[in-house]
Amino acid sequence: MYVLVAGLPVPRGRARRPGALHPWAAPAAEWGRRSRAPSGFDRCKITSVSCGCDNRDLFYCAHVVALSLYRIRHARQVELRLPISETLSQMNRDQLQKFVQYLISAHHTEVLPTAQRLADEILLLGSEINLVHGAPDPTAGAGIEDANCWHLDEEQIQEQVKQLLSNGGYYGASQQLRSMFCKVREMLRMRDSNGARMLILMTEQFLQDPRLALWRQQGAGMTDKCRQLWDELGALWVCVVLSPHCKPEERVSWLQLLGKWDKLDVCPLEEGNYSFDRPSLQPTMALSPGPEEEEMVAAGSRHTVFGRALQAGSLHWSDTHLQRILASDCYGPSLTGHMGSDKPTFDPQGRPLWLGEPFPTACARVDTLRAHGYPRQALRLAGAIVNTLRLQRRHQLESYKQQKKELLQKGSTCITNTEGWVGHPLDPIGCLCRALLEACRLEEETLALYPDSGPEKRKVAYQHVPVPGSPGESYLALALEVTLLGLGQQRALPEGLYAQDKVVRNEEQLLALLEEVELDERLVQVLRKQAGLLLEGGPFSGFGEVLFRESVPMHTCARYLFTALLPHDPDLAYRLALRAMRLPVLETALPAGEPHPNPLDSVMSNRFPRWFILGHLETRQCELASSMLTTAKGDPKWLHMVLGSIQQNIHSPSLLFKLAQDACKTATPANAPPDTTLLGIALELGLQVMRMTLSTMTWRRREMVRWLVSCATEIGPQALMNIMQNWYSLFTPVEAATIVAVTGTTHATLLRLQLDTPRREELWACARTLALQCAMKDPQNCALPALTLCEKNHAAFEAAYQIVLDAAAGGLGHAHLFTVARYMEHRGLPLRAYKLATLALAQLSIAFNQDSHPAVNDVLWACSLSHSLGRHELSAIVPLIIRSIHCAPMLSDILRRWTLSAPGLGPLGARRAAKPLGTDRAPLCQLLDAAVAAYINTSHSRLTHISPRHYGDFIEFLGKARETFLLAPDGHLQFAQFLENLKQTYKGKKKLMLLVRERFG
Repeated sequence: MYVLVAGLPVPRGRARRPGALHPWAAPAAEWGRRSRAPSGFDRCKITSVSCGCDNRDLFYCAHVVALSLYRIRHARQVELRLPISETLSQMNRDQLQKFVQYLISAHHTEVLPTAQRLADEILLLGSEINLVHGAPDPTAGAGIEDANCWHLDEEQIQEQVKQLLSNGGYYGASQQLRSMFCKVREMLRMRDSNGARMLILMTEQFLQDPRLALWRQQGAGMTDKCRQLWDELGALWVCVVLSPHCKPEERVSWLQLLGKWDKLDVCPLEEGNYSFDRPSLQPTMALSPGPEEEEMVAAGSRHTVFGRALQAGSLHWSDTHLQRILASDCYGPSLTGHMGSDKPTFDPQGRPLWLGEPFPTACARVDTLRAHGYPRQALRLAGAIVNTLRLQRRHQLESYKQQKKELLQKGSTCITNTEGWVGHPLDPIGCLCRALLEACRLEEETLALYPDSGPEKRKVAYQHVPVPGSPGESYLALALEVTLLGLGQQRALPEGLYAQDKVVRNEEQLLALLEEVELDERLVQVLRKQAGLLLEGGPFSGFGEVLFRESVPMHTCARYLFTALLPHDPDLAYRLALRAMRLPVLETALPAGEPHPNPLDSVMSNRFPRWFILGHLETRQCELASSMLTTAKGDPKWLHMVLGSIQQNIHSPSLLFKLAQDACKTATPANAPPDTTLLGIALELGLQVMRMTLSTMTWRRREMVRWLVSCATEIGPQALMNIMQNWYSLFTPVEAATIVAVTGTTHATLLRLQLDTPRREELWACARTLALQCAMKDPQNCALPALTLCEKNHAAFEAAYQIVLDAAAGGLGHAHLFTVARYMEHRGLPLRAYKLATLALAQLSIAFNQDSHPAVNDVLWACSLSHSLGRHELSAIVPLIIRSIHCAPMLSDILRRWTLSAPGLGPLGARRAAKPLGTDRAPLCQLLDAAVAAYINTSHSRLTHISPRHYGDFIEFLGKARETFLLAPDGHLQFAQFLENLKQTYKGKKKLMLLVRERFG
């Protein structure tokens, strides 16, 4: 490898990889190869790199690393020389000529054309090269005033970002881009000026993403992954612009770029109703803001993702009070005089405050200090911000106490925090929490506190680190306190799907940080104190007694607090969780007694389309309720309080059903006796679901009904009989007759209940009564189940049969009558089956062309039944057949079936007839006449609109007709006369009549 050291002589010879180099300096397969990797060094920085290998990456290739390590480890072996221009100045003319000619001779194919061109220009008087004094010297190095930066392969960065964005749909691409953002943060922390350069290159590629223009044309939102990357990009620019040590000209150049990007049409907008000019952190806050403060989104305003970075350009670090906060852990009132400001600078305990700018902006300063390698200063400012929040909360509580009675009587409040801190684009709570936790990490733990730090996450261990000037406090306790304060803030749900998703995601990230902290006695005390303050926080707390209608629910935060507090203060844990069960937007949308408009979906999809994440919020609410139900097992007091809260606050039947299932499962462990109280609650929830979904049927109803019966069975026979007796308010007749009554009396259920004979008969009687009531209510669908259930009880069976007969007179359809009739025959009641079959035939009508009518099989069965009963029944059914059926093939089929054998026993038990019935005598002669007439009428109907392609079918139809005609004594004459009539009537259809003559003469 050739070593080029800018400003230093080039060492003689080639530097090969010695065995002393690091093993990762190059792959083993490349050892022994030679690569050209000229590198420039200037003031302890690698300022230029060029390697002949094909490896292209953001980082230096193995050859450059090997060269750099060699240069560091063997610095004395590198001979130092003056710039080449100094050496040339010491040569005379002959030496210079020899030097040039030897150089050209050694590299004549490479430098000869350049040497010839330069010689021509030098010999030409007035050429540009002769007008310039001196000549360039690449070995002289940069001037002392020139900028010197670490080498950055800008082309490679641009190409890699472009490639990753083109693969934006893949998880790996997003992760790699986040890794590049982490690299920028690392550069900023090392005070490397390439951090900003790299961010500029990445931003330019982001803005050139072709998907931006496409999304804008289509009016579609960008994907969540892409939106998250843009958010991180915007937050990084805030850190860059707000740098505490950058030069003014650097900041000006960054702001110019940001201003240019901000005006681009494709530049993404910041989603959500977050203000850019929020009120500053103040020790007091108005309890009831006016309407102009409630609507924070200015009409026509356009805020892009770079808006906050542009706003950060007007911030500075020159405030005297701020500098003193950053400079010392012991800064207090005794170290300063009057600050010349009307804002308080210290709290009553003498701890510094930081007022005068919005809370998210103040937290952005903390993030900026950490990002630029000032962890101690970030910690000091974070402490001052926490002091300010505490003082603000104290004044809020005092203000609330003065107006508490009025607010509680009113029962509602306006929002005091339109701009929430959780889900905010600057993530203020996350910035504070991470800064405070970072100070408490044990030294051996090196895990980054950013959520995108990669999959290799280890369990983080924290310790209490005392807060200077605050005896008894630790940064770990402050982290817990400030995170709970932010999570418990009552705030309005932001506008836009992504902004709402971000609230949920940010909340989960913050809770994940807290869950890594093991709670000791000190932290439990903090937890209890903060929980109490949240309950007493009034309109400033999401756990307060009065809520704003569209405030963000506290379910996820409450679940963490409930789990954490339960071992230490169960009463407080339950009070907090029960308070958090509220979902105000649904409570105001659905007054008491109003049914849920869509049982399995969120009402917001119809009434409040702005609440895109309502389904997720309802699920979180359900999870909180499930946790309380499971934990309260064995404690009737809390179980009934949780039940009341569930019935009041959860409006989704599907989620209530899930809770009921979970409660039943918890109440009936495999190896322990059941919890009767929890079982009763599960049943009560199931009954509520039944009532809610009774008028709006869902595809899960059958599952719900079966589960309810099984749950009632677990409780006992009285619960099962109760739901049977009150079925009309819980089930449809079909559900009650086919599921409740049947499942409640199965062999498995009776074995489970272990009833004695009287109790078993009582249960059966209840089920039969239910079945009869359902049959009267819905005979079409419930008559057969009622007959089946009552068949072992004569009185009940007769009652069910009478219901069917009464329903037949009232319009019960032939299909249902045939079904019940077949059931009767199967049970050995042919006469009742015959009676029902005749009632069905009386309602039936089959036209001449309905050969495939769905009742064909039922009619043939009824005819077979009447034939088996005897001549009397057959004679009675023939008029019904003739009146109801006009299809010639069906009539002829019935006729042939009846002529095959003699009819069976009659109603009086007469002997079977000696021989089959003839078609020349009653009752079959009437049926034969009807069949012949049907063939004649059908033939005329078909010939009216027949086409040549159907001639063959018609000839086959006439063949079947002839077979029926021939059953009559004078059938030949009738058929011949019929054909002659056709020939005369339809003589215009010559081809068809020719086919008739060929077939029939």
